[in-house]
Amino acid sequence: MSKSTDVRILEARCTFESLDFRTPLKFGGRVVESTELINVEVDVESRDGRVATGFGSMPLGNIWAWPSAEVTPDQSAAAIKKMAQQTVELAEAYPEFDHPLDTIYRLSGEYSHMAGKIVKKMDIAGEFPELAQMVAASPLDAALHDAYGRAADMNSYDMLSEEFMNYDLAEYLDEQFEGEYLDQYTLRTPKPKMPLYHLVGALDPLTTADVQEPIGDDLPETLEEWIAADGLTHLKIKLNGDDLDWDVARVAAIDQVAAQAQAARGCNEWFYSLDFNEKCADVQYVLDFLARIRDQRGEAWDRVQYIEQPTHRDLKANPENRMHEAAKLKPVVIDESLIDYDALLLSREQGYSGVALKACKGHTEALLMAAAAQKMEMFLCVQDLTCPGFSFLHSASLAARIPGVAAIEGNGRQYCPAGNKRWAKLFPAMFKITDGTVATSELDGLGLGF
Repeated sequence: MSKSTDVRILEARCTFESLDFRTPLKFGGRVVESTELINVEVDVESRDGRVATGFGSMPLGNIWAWPSAEVTPDQSAAAIKKMAQQTVELAEAYPEFDHPLDTIYRLSGEYSHMAGKIVKKMDIAGEFPELAQMVAASPLDAALHDAYGRAADMNSYDMLSEEFMNYDLAEYLDEQFEGEYLDQYTLRTPKPKMPLYHLVGALDPLTTADVQEPIGDDLPETLEEWIAADGLTHLKIKLNGDDLDWDVARVAAIDQVAAQAQAARGCNEWFYSLDFNEKCADVQYVLDFLARIRDQRGEAWDRVQYIEQPTHRDLKANPENRMHEAAKLKPVVIDESLIDYDALLLSREQGYSGVALKACKGHTEALLMAAAAQKMEMFLCVQDLTCPGFSFLHSASLAARIPGVAAIEGNGRQYCPAGNKRWAKLFPAMFKITDGTVATSELDGLGLGF
């Protein structure tokens, strides 16, 4: 089964980079004002003697991946950083030549044990969440796929067929994928451009009247200014999930501001996604919310493209949270709960009709879940983790290579533009937005494409 393009890891390096937000971001009941990037470099050698270096980067995202009343943000961040370092050390000790899918698939079998040892040694309460483990390992995953393509002087998305993969998809998913490979579920050429989903956070001002302390950095500061400057057509709205009146009023206010801003630039078509950050007690909250939006602001209802996971991420512990009725109205996508194929199958049983892919869960996992979701004819979207620079380009490359994904989420330019400066010079049309889209045609280089 071995291929000449298989690679083995020669050396891997992990570093960290701190970045301040230009403005606070509130989600899941917490306010975030800074981020830290996990950066990983991997040197590989192919069976035929080619050597290359790949790069991966991801915000450590502990507030999202490890929400806890018992574990402080500092503790969870330290644990994720420790796991990122140990994952790199584990990879360096892996001696085999393999396709990156197989290397990561085998290494991931050690993550849970590794995480358990970390929380015990650091005296952290409870367990190390699997989602946080995936975030910690994701830069290594990306770096290995990047290096794999560079060693072969190819784009990594063009190395997902039987010619390069050692096993079909049944090895990673189940028997219905026998004889199938990832090239059937990815594109050989990236989509030329994609609409960008702009985040409207719970603290974000909508108009100049909402601005209490101007930032004064020459970037837009209100929703109406962002729409005018970037030509936005897709807005992701953060909601509380436990205050129905506020949530309905927030969407109505956003829709009113958006309607005025879009009319001023002659646009009559735009879209929303709704993110409750798991705070809804049950599906009835979602149904009540949608009913009120439909009655009070029918235009806003029509513009809702999908709803992100509205209730608790632990599907097994909350089997009563079934989404069937809501999914009849709008696509409801699984996000925080999507940690493996079994979770995807369970989400379908519980009524979810879509899948949110995230590079922060690992490039390998994203590719596999994309294939499974397409097989099951589910709605697909790609979301980010306030990803700046390389991590945003990685997320965008996934969106551009997966059929059915209609838009790419990217709010790093809003909250963390400092992390984009170096990359914006190399890929200006991915970071300078004028017509609401990013030029994903730029992501066609070696490795992951940039």
